[in-house]
Amino acid sequence: MNTHEARLDALRKELACQQLDGFVIPISDEHMSEYVGAYAQRLGWLTGFGGSAGTAVVLRDEAAIFVDGRYTLQVREQVDGRLYSYQSVPQTSVAAWLGEHAPEGARIGYDAWLHGKGWADSVTAALKARNAKLVAVAQNPVDAIWQDRPAPSAAPALVHPDEYAGASAHEKRAEVAAWLTARGLDAAVISALDSVAWLLNMRGSDVDCTPVALSFVLAHADGTADLFIAPEKVSPELAQHLGNAVRVQDRAAFTPALAALAGKKVAVDPERAVAAVYAELEAAGAEAVSLTDPTVLPKACKNPVEQAGHRAAQARDGAAITRFLHWLSNTALHGTETELSAAAALRAEREKTGLLRDLSFDTISAAGPNGASPHYKVDEHTNRQIEPNSVYLVDSGGQYLDGTTDITRTVWIGPDAPPAEVKDRFTRVLKGHIALDQAVFPEGTVGSQLDSFARQFLWVAGLDYAHGTGHGVGSFLAVHEGPQRIAKAAGGQAGTGQPLLPGMILSNEPGYYKAGEYGIRIENLVLVEERAIPGAEGRFMGFETLTFAPIDRTLVEPALLLPHERDWWNTYHAKVRVLLAPQLEGADLAWLEAACAPL
Repeated sequence: MNTHEARLDALRKELACQQLDGFVIPISDEHMSEYVGAYAQRLGWLTGFGGSAGTAVVLRDEAAIFVDGRYTLQVREQVDGRLYSYQSVPQTSVAAWLGEHAPEGARIGYDAWLHGKGWADSVTAALKARNAKLVAVAQNPVDAIWQDRPAPSAAPALVHPDEYAGASAHEKRAEVAAWLTARGLDAAVISALDSVAWLLNMRGSDVDCTPVALSFVLAHADGTADLFIAPEKVSPELAQHLGNAVRVQDRAAFTPALAALAGKKVAVDPERAVAAVYAELEAAGAEAVSLTDPTVLPKACKNPVEQAGHRAAQARDGAAITRFLHWLSNTALHGTETELSAAAALRAEREKTGLLRDLSFDTISAAGPNGASPHYKVDEHTNRQIEPNSVYLVDSGGQYLDGTTDITRTVWIGPDAPPAEVKDRFTRVLKGHIALDQAVFPEGTVGSQLDSFARQFLWVAGLDYAHGTGHGVGSFLAVHEGPQRIAKAAGGQAGTGQPLLPGMILSNEPGYYKAGEYGIRIENLVLVEERAIPGAEGRFMGFETLTFAPIDRTLVEPALLLPHERDWWNTYHAKVRVLLAPQLEGADLAWLEAACAPL
């Protein structure tokens, strides 16, 4: 099965053997992770799609692949349109599509360990119109035909020292125990990998770019916990760190442990726990209470130690970015560099710090028209030369013990001046970035209420971008962390979602994308902080900028900047110089000085 057409044909034959009329294949794992290990890359293996979010539905006579606006271009480049129809989310959904396309009386299979309960309920409801059923499979049919499927990672789990965590695992378990007791609950299922890592001050390398270990936790109201993890991953050091209050069991014992909770009231997060968890608890006679994972908000609101660590990581990372940008300004003019060589050069600069543990995601190194795909992923087949007189976009980040970074810079590769249109679009994106960075807002404000701050200067020119403006970021954890985000409200309902709280870290990343030509994005990370405003009637918040690296002045159209925006630019770059200059020398330092000169 060397072709995706052959794999699709084999899957259909397996569905027939399992007496199924269709099957749903998401990018997911047993933990509802955004980024998954190689063993869980079922959608990529089946279809060729390399994005981080998407779902396919395979019926006997047709198939479809569902992606959002980030992957509109990418899916058409990677997935054969003869085999799959392209479906855009949120304009449609798997449930809506199946409600129209499922055969009458069909049995549509799904793996209950890869989907949430809410998703399963919505699809079940949609299928009723076709007298069809959603059926949980005993064996995933993709796994049945994927003969060389990788095994889950066997890498050891690691202790994350308290000096970086800012609170001990004992203190965190006690906080969860108090939360359970206050709600009259016996236990909580902690299934999101970053939640397990945060709760136990444990990290790993089981998922590329995210330092987590494949495991589940049952946290109990008495402050103890059960950790379900492959035994070979537990070192004596980790066992000592966990202590007697954390019972370590084989990962395979998780399902029997759920079955043993008969008569108990158990908190389960419907957004982070798979449908199978609910099913096992229900079958056992336990009461599953749908509540947000109790670690989510404490994890999102970084403590002072984590905040300080993040500032240190950002300063280190900013110097690496600056050395790379200086290198790029010299070498790219010759037209000999490619997207892959540039990504490798940037990683090498981060590695020179001696503290890089991993990238925080696969670097988006995008030259010219490839930049028009917001989540473009370069490989040997798509690798493009970085040509003189073109736009180059690089979105990248690093994982350090003291923080997770994420930064995007868009640069003009000379020697000629950039076209007026490119400068106009870049400056509109910059104005939106500045407006969001300077936002001041009352307590209780949610990200959807701030999203238009970043879009307004594009909107007045009849322009927009098809992705969110900001996502949460972890502390040596997931580069995309909830529940905080800045994006258009679902269904246009402003005011829904998670209020922004002090200590939360978010990205500020407006952009603009012209299909077939170029992409523009400017991204810094910001920290929500309380603002003291004389005479304020209530509590107000604002943002502390965390990311410091030069923004390309060549792409700015100064005539479009108001005085306060020009002041922001000059103040920001003065801070960049103060923070980074002590880490640079020679030609790198001279380049920084020129890049940070006032407008």
